[in-house]
Amino acid sequence: MTSPGSAIVLIGPMGAGKTSIGRRVARALGVTFSDTDKLIVRDNGPIPELFVRYGEARFREIERGAVSEALSHGGVVALGGGAILDSDTRAELKGHRVVFLTVSPNVVAHRIHGTDRPLLADADPVARWQRIFAERRGLYEEAADITFDTSSGPLGGVVAEIVTWAQQRTEEHA
Repeated sequence: MTSPGSAIVLIGPMGAGKTSIGRRVARALGVTFSDTDKLIVRDNGPIPELFVRYGEARFREIERGAVSEALSHGGVVALGGGAILDSDTRAELKGHRVVFLTVSPNVVAHRIHGTDRPLLADADPVARWQRIFAERRGLYEEAADITFDTSSGPLGGVVAEIVTWAQQRTEEHA
């Protein structure tokens, strides 16, 4: 069971809007916002360089530390798309309110175009994104308390729905 002071954690695939939506949810609720990818870059340098220098396994260890740090501060936390792969992270999420953001492949194609995402360095990044999402989807669903799709309509609508849900969850546990 979550406590009212627990973080609101946004999980989901690359390009689902976790950072954009997370900032807006935090602003609406008057709480802090943390993006674990930004914490990693702040402390360790660019993520693509970390992948090249250390490989994905070491990157995931670094990511785990950033997730713990962000969750300890509460507020709204956006996790990197692959953070859910870590079993310790999944266990730690049980103490928080977890929102799974989904997005359709045709919409994500526009969002990931021209980005520097190491796992999408592929001849067909959308097909690679679909494979990664399919591999992780069950973990996202298992960890989530609620799911919102960001494929259509203004993101403000999703933000409002998350804010309402979070406020209701806080009232239920008060």
